[in-house]
Amino acid sequence: MNTNQAAPKNKYNIWIWIVSIAIPVVVAVLFTVRIPGVERMGFLPPIYATVNALTAIVLIMALIQIKKGNRKTHERFMKIAIGLSVLFLLMYVLYHMTSDSTKFGDTNGDGLLSDLESSALGAIKYVYYLLLFSHILLSVTVIPFVLVTYVRAINGDFKMHKKIARVTFPLWLYVAITGVIVFLMISPFYPQ
Repeated sequence: MNTNQAAPKNKYNIWIWIVSIAIPVVVAVLFTVRIPGVERMGFLPPIYATVNALTAIVLIMALIQIKKGNRKTHERFMKIAIGLSVLFLLMYVLYHMTSDSTKFGDTNGDGLLSDLESSALGAIKYVYYLLLFSHILLSVTVIPFVLVTYVRAINGDFKMHKKIARVTFPLWLYVAITGVIVFLMISPFYPQ
């Protein structure tokens, strides 16, 4: 590889690291911010859960297209998937900047999980927290994978793109699907 090719890749690598670190940090900071004078945006969770479902569908469609050899259609679907993920993130942060987190199992809506409420959940609470924890952890982990995979494709390094996409695809698909499952599990406990 000559130095002319190395410079853009190094520039992308720096940006990938910056974005991969900045997104989780900014999201964590924004969780502590409340937008004054704005009421709870309780309509957003079903919308961003739908966006997650659409992301999963688009990812599967992109995989089907590349398996058929339709590189341009695959590329379009992947750009849509990235756009949907960004849209999800914006709505997710906006919701949490206007709303307190909902406690899984909080049937009376007081923001606390009593012993009675917790025991009524039974083993399902462990399933929920396992899915939630893995979803959050992998949603942060998948960011650099998506960016590296995308950069390899736009640089025309399809051999390395394909290699990392084998890891990126299942991670990203898992995050999209578990986002929907987590929403469906916690939605009965959202304040009315």
